Amino acid sequence: MRPGFELTKVLITVMTYPYPSREYRETVCTAGITESGQWVRLYPIDYRYRPEHQKFRKWQWIEVALAPWGYGTDQRAESREPDLSTIRILGEPLSTKDDWLERRAIIDRLPHHTVKQLESLYESQRTSFGIVRPKRVLDLKITPVEREWPAKHKALWSQMRLFGEQKPLRKIPYKFQYVFECEDSDKPHQVMNEDWELGVLFLKELDSKRSEEAAVKSVRQKFLEEVCREDRDTRFFMGTRHPFNEWLVVGTFWPPRERQKPLFPL
Repeated sequence: MRPGFELTKVLITVMTYPYPSREYRETVCTAGITESGQWVRLYPIDYRYRPEHQKFRKWQWIEVALAPWGYGTDQRAESREPDLSTIRILGEPLSTKDDWLERRAIIDRLPHHTVKQLESLYESQRTSFGIVRPKRVLDLKITPVEREWPAKHKALWSQMRLFGEQKPLRKIPYKFQYVFECEDSDKPHQVMNEDWELGVLFLKELDSKRSEEAAVKSVRQKFLEEVCREDRDTRFFMGTRHPFNEWLVVGTFWPPRERQKPLFPL
């Protein structure tokens, strides 16, 4: 373990779709919750290039050596540098049995905020992660974007191929934005959803020899009509994108709503 690093247990709850990086080949915004209930962002993690025994999944506890992010311009409170050689998976992902009891035991005890409150916490404390329970989800707005990666990334991959290091990274040709209200909203928020699971679902549907239109429809059905339906106690895991510090939905949590117990049991 490198000097200045401390072994930490982290429950992984956030993994976004990979993005090309000149310094690290590519990076995945990875975040989770420590045993003491603190959010931490693990950066950089080149997840697809990790050995198989280090390829954790969401809702798995891992052990990893972390240090405060001590260089560059990232001053966000939760940012940590991981010693990638120390990543160790500690067990199977937490179950969704019994109305997601194992996962709720972690998430329900953490602070929940509105988007406005998170924005205020960023300004005062550089807080850059939090949980939002939307009052009402209105839509999942889906918009076409550039279909190809920028030329600088293509040049990077050409260089990497010379050394046999490049793994093809497909670009998602749409952006997906939740439109929702919080308790203190004066107008709806429109926020990008960059959950890795959304990108994987889109590509899986596309590869099943369906049209792009059908793949988009599947994403909408899953992330709006299922994740956000009325019988689900939907929460958004939200984090900021550096250096712009734009708030994004980086994960979803959607257990069944807790059943109200009758006042007078039969």
